[in-house]
Amino acid sequence: MKNKLFLFLFFLTVFFIDVKAQNNGTLSDIEFLSGHWEATRNGNLVEAFWTEPEGDNIVGVVRIIGDGRAVLYEIFAIEMTDTGLEVKVKHFRPGLIGVEEKDEFDHYTFLESSNGRALFQKQGEDVRISYEMRPENKFAVAVGTPADGEWKFEDFWLFSPLD
Repeated sequence: MKNKLFLFLFFLTVFFIDVKAQNNGTLSDIEFLSGHWEATRNGNLVEAFWTEPEGDNIVGVVRIIGDGRAVLYEIFAIEMTDTGLEVKVKHFRPGLIGVEEKDEFDHYTFLESSNGRALFQKQGEDVRISYEMRPENKFAVAVGTPADGEWKFEDFWLFSPLD
């Protein structure tokens, strides 16, 4: 009887560890960012549009305007892949001149989510990005870096809805 109980508890433990390890995110973890948003940063207007989830992706476009002229464009692809939820970002200067090389992009992998918040790790760097809903229908993109053994986050953009 003790052997059966031990085997049952062992397999139950392995099952729950495996389920937790497989939580690689879903589009529903980040669908809260869908919509049309506006922020300011360093005196520049930042306008963002994120689609509703469809199929295996969400697409986002950001434009940054300074002194009435384009400063930078960003295109985001949030995709469900075989390994989980990923964010891929390409940057362009005015004239659609790529910042990254043709086949390169910033690549972020899903770490965790909770109500209205999703956290991603930038591949190859000690940088994390948090997408988070805030009170008064605000939406924040915060950048995290390690400091004193902890992750410290600072808001990069704090968006308000346009629609």
